[in-house]
Parts: sequence; C-alpha cells; structure tokens
Amino acid sequence: MLAAGIEAEPGEEALYRLNRLSQELWPGFAAALETASGIAVDYRGEGTLAIALTRDDVAQLRFHFDFQRSLGVALEWLSGAEARRREPHLHPGLAAAVFSPHDHQVDNRRLVTALRRAFLAAGGALHEHAPVSAVEIAGGRVTAVRVGESRHAADVVVLAAGAWSTEIAGLPRAALPPVRPIKGQMLALRMDPAAPLLRHVVWAPRAYLVPRRDGRLIVGATTEERGFDSALTAGGVFALLEGVWRALPGVEELAIDEMWVGFRPGSRDDAPLLGPSAVDGLVLATGHHRNGILLTPATADALSRFILRGELDAAIRPFAIDRFAAPLKEEA
Repeated sequence: MLAAGIEAEPGEEALYRLNRLSQELWPGFAAALETASGIAVDYRGEGTLAIALTRDDVAQLRFHFDFQRSLGVALEWLSGAEARRREPHLHPGLAAAVFSPHDHQVDNRRLVTALRRAFLAAGGALHEHAPVSAVEIAGGRVTAVRVGESRHAADVVVLAAGAWSTEIAGLPRAALPPVRPIKGQMLALRMDPAAPLLRHVVWAPRAYLVPRRDGRLIVGATTEERGFDSALTAGGVFALLEGVWRALPGVEELAIDEMWVGFRPGSRDDAPLLGPSAVDGLVLATGHHRNGILLTPATADALSRFILRGELDAAIRPFAIDRFAAPLKEEA
C-alpha cells in the first residue's frame, strides 16, 4: 500500500512529508522499473477507502480526516451509501467512509522480482541465499563485507537489513541502528479475478484489504512485539478473518489462499534511519517499519546522491541516527 495520506498520524508530520515525496515519485519509478525489467509491477491508481462501521468508528475517522486535511491531503468524505456505490460488496450498514484518490498500491512480490532483474541487467552482482556474516571496519571506516567465507572490499556499505539490521557482526555499538522486529500475521483469500469483491484498497476498523489483479485479496495485519516469533496463531488469524468479514461479508465463501508472518523493522519512533552513521562509509537505510515499499524511490534517490556526491538531502535529515543520541548532561 502506497498510503502516505490515509496513514498520516499526529506527531508524524516529518514522516508524512517524506512519505508524500516518495509517493509522488512512484508513478515514474514504476514505469522506469517496468521498462528496465520487462516485468509489470501492477501499480494501481484506483485510490483508497477508509471505512467506518459504527458511531465510534465514525468519530475516529472524522478525527483522522480533519488532521490529514490539515496537512493538505486530498480527501473526500463519503456517506455509507456513497461508499457502497463505489464498492457494492461492503457491509450494508456501512456508516461513512473517506476516499483518498492519491493513495495507491503496487504488488510487492512482483516489485521485488522486477528489481532483481533490473539490478542484474544493470551489471549488479547479487549473492542470493548467502547471509552477510560481518562488516569489516578499520581505522573508524568500512573496509569490506564478508559474505560467508568470501571477503568483498568496499568503500561504502549500505546497511539495509530490515528487522535483522542489529544482527550484522563487526559493527560497533554506536553504529547499531535501534531497530527491532515487529511481527505481523497476514493472509490472502482467493477471489474470482473476473468478478472481484473489491477493487479499491480498503482500510477497515480491524483490518486492511488489498485486492490484487490475479484475484488474491490480501488481509492484514497484526502488530505484535514478539521478536522473531514466526508462528501463525489462532487469535491472530481469527482477528484478521473477523475484521475482513465485518467489512466485506461476502468473504465467507472465499478460499484461504495463503497465510504467513512478516517482520517490520521498527525504530524507537517508528520512523526510518537514513544516511551516515558513526562509522565512515557505513550508510543506513533501515527502520522503515510499515513504509518500506512506499519509501523505496525516495530512499534510493537520497542515499544515491549522498554516496555519489556527498549531498545529504534535506528530506532525510530528520531521520539521521543521531536523533536517538543521549543528550549531554550539564556539568554541576
């Protein structure tokens, strides 16, 4: 989900600006990637609906609507009937909805496949199924990366290991990004691609729903502080199924296509860590939490300029690791 607007929260104004910048880059980025790879990434621009089913839901939806409008997000308030004219299979008792025309979606699995092919076509060397065992540092700067038993000399290393960013050996404590895994259980249902129950991305009170062109309906996601626990749980799956059923009753007849667990890389303030670190030549691109796909083009552009030209983009300055540095204590 490329949802800079509908996901904007109070206290995350700087993150919203970065998300919005990246969202604006996405149409061009998707087109360029499809040309370079020959693979369609299924970038879809139908927009996103956030829905309310009860009076309490309406109050919460109105609060977020007013806040997001104050940021300049283009939103449209809809009655339940207006929302159901756009999506007839939503719950008949739908109370209200908000339509966000600029919040879109892309198929993340196709995206990764396309990135891989484009990277190799551009001459990149990809070491698959070969975990990085260590980053080598000498004299306060990066010198190499070890992949298994192989050593690869490097002037610059980008730490983009997501939820596993603190598990790379060789990094001093001062350079370790404060990133932790945030577990998310998800599932996919199987719709008829020729007659899907849903066409827009929908944020419901207890789940979000993402329809894919191939008929899959993605339903997510739990948010759990469980470390790297990869177990699907009865409670987690039940919560997702109940949440999607309350919003879209017709899912009762759909087959469950897949269930899985993922790990978001969360920082202390749920915002990314971007730019230089305490080690010369070690550049951070981690901690994106739920916005990793959304922030792909902005992260790539900003870090490329920093690595190649030494220019630190103003858009990523608020997300430097030094924002977590302990303040100096005043001498007595």
